[in-house]
Amino acid sequence: MTETETPARGRGLLLVVLAVAAVLVVVDQLTKLWASSTLAGRPPVPVLGEFLQFRLVYNSGAAFSLGKNSTWLFTIFAAIAVVAIAWIARRVRSTGWAIGLGLLLGGAATHLGDRVFRAPGFARGHVVDFLDYNGWFVGNVADIALVGGAALLIVLSFLGIELTGRRPDPAQQDRSPGAP
Repeated sequence: MTETETPARGRGLLLVVLAVAAVLVVVDQLTKLWASSTLAGRPPVPVLGEFLQFRLVYNSGAAFSLGKNSTWLFTIFAAIAVVAIAWIARRVRSTGWAIGLGLLLGGAATHLGDRVFRAPGFARGHVVDFLDYNGWFVGNVADIALVGGAALLIVLSFLGIELTGRRPDPAQQDRSPGAP
């Protein structure tokens, strides 16, 4: 067992996943509270001209307001995502993977919380969105974390960095029959 494979390191990185997720949930919910109390009934507030504005929207659907009548389905997907990410995070041995999984876990958890606890009711709650990107879509802090976490995991995968923190050894990989 190498240094990167010790159980203590695994527990420490699981705590990183959970800490990143917890901080994200707090920041996301505080910004949504701010948006709901400050932006309600107001026209869009320019931040970077029309490119980035604060505009309050209660979204019953997914990204780009797709599936507005399927809120209960998004609640189920978010719950499955939270459980799956938490399950995978138990095996993390890479700091990069821990941060990426923490961002995904926090984003999924805060969206699940919105779906479960916000109006109009249980498993039908609307997500608070307030970051308007040039009229293309309106999102929130959790959306930024989900995109950032997914991008980080994609980069780590392209770099060949596994969940364990190791890179596969090309000499150990299976070779096809007839390969030199």
